[in-house]
Amino acid sequence: MSGAAIQLRPARHDDYEDVAAFTAETWPDRDGGDYIPDVYHDWIDGEDRHTVVADAGDEIAGIVQAVALSEWEAWGQGMRVNPAFRGPGVANRMTEALFDWARDRGATAMRNMVFSWNEAGLGQSRAMGYDPATEFRWAHPEPDPDADPAAEITANPDAAWRFWTDSDAGEHLRGLALDPEETWAVSRLTRERLAAAADDDGLFVVQNGGTKGFAHRVRKYDRETDADGPETWVEYGVAAWADSASAEALFEALARDAADRGADRVRALIPETVRTVSDAAYCRVDVADDPDFVLAADLTA
Repeated sequence: MSGAAIQLRPARHDDYEDVAAFTAETWPDRDGGDYIPDVYHDWIDGEDRHTVVADAGDEIAGIVQAVALSEWEAWGQGMRVNPAFRGPGVANRMTEALFDWARDRGATAMRNMVFSWNEAGLGQSRAMGYDPATEFRWAHPEPDPDADPAAEITANPDAAWRFWTDSDAGEHLRGLALDPEETWAVSRLTRERLAAAADDDGLFVVQNGGTKGFAHRVRKYDRETDADGPETWVEYGVAAWADSASAEALFEALARDAADRGADRVRALIPETVRTVSDAAYCRVDVADDPDFVLAADLTA
């Protein structure tokens, strides 16, 4: 269909039925489906975000959202185009609207995350001006109240920061870790965030003949399931280490911390490298089947 009559405007709560109608089956062959229908009403609200719909008059042609993560970083998410309107026009116009909003707030970079198996989403992001930035994978240590790290674990944010800034993990991830506020976003990890995690008893620094790794907790939340009630999740913004022995001690520390917080499920962001993923496997820690890709747009261009 032609995009000539489509108008871009902020999303409204009364758009829900139209949006849910075309997003409910975004990934029909994937477990869990699309999250947007489940979170829509809470998702569109907030002064730090701008949610755009493409209004075709009698139906919604697309939706996308930008979130301000810091004074200079923005995050793009939830790009969905109604199958009846697929083509370059709708997605490009919505993306430009997000870029303009982010620039007006002072952002110089906007990033997004695309599942590595989502070829259409990857191609769309590249066509809209996003370039490859980094890739990561989720590690899922099991909560264990009896876990006993075979190394000293401290909460020194300065040691963690020094390790991070000199590490292969920090370089591979371009300095990015899970954002503490926006669940699926990554943003630049700072010394201040590590200090805040330490103050909340959520920083774990491996001392094993020197600083050999760290991880920091970013959130605990409940996620609804189709089974018996919600699951409690605990997430760690990044886990980085120097060798497999330090990885093992770090995962033990996370397993114990997660158990102390009543977690049913745990996930920690780790770099998508052969060494890191194989270290996790060596430590008998489950890892996600696929990596996730982060792309970035230079808003000063």
